[in-house]
Amino acid sequence: MSNLLRPALSLLLMLTVVSGVLYPLAVTGVAQAIFPNQANGSLIERDGKAIGSELIGQLFTDPKYFWSRPSATAPFADNSASSGGSNQGPTNQALTDTVKQRIDALHAADPGNPAPIPTDLVTTSGSGLDPDISPAAARYQLARVARARGRGEAEIAAFIEQASAGRQFGVLGESRVNVLRLNLLLDSAASAK
Repeated sequence: MSNLLRPALSLLLMLTVVSGVLYPLAVTGVAQAIFPNQANGSLIERDGKAIGSELIGQLFTDPKYFWSRPSATAPFADNSASSGGSNQGPTNQALTDTVKQRIDALHAADPGNPAPIPTDLVTTSGSGLDPDISPAAARYQLARVARARGRGEAEIAAFIEQASAGRQFGVLGESRVNVLRLNLLLDSAASAK
């Protein structure tokens, strides 16, 4: 029995050190050396203080800001500790009612906007934490933000372009606009005025 116990415990100890200590330290070291921004959460800082991440959506409700995609996280919107979708299907009455409420809220915020509302402004993503909106969703909100900030639509459109990213490697995903980055650009321009 002891002939089997000693090699088993030695192997357990060795594998624990290799896979539980050495490997994580090596991966962390390589990540910090090659991709430090991503390894530290893709944080966005202002005046040396972290105010958000490029990877996690934030709730904006003020008309002078572009609004993010709705969040399905609980107990509050954009809760990064509770990622997940609502799991409501297209025939679910609760989803239909929620989408109608979101459409009504968008119409109330910008009653003169006759454009069709992009889907990503009234539905949640699979994670419930999507930090990006489509260029169409940004364009839909452009007039409201321009009015609220007292700026021209062409000027706000230039900020949308700055916060936009195309498909990854030219083929993966869709074009997108990072809402936090866009709103920070707008705030920076307002403070520079």
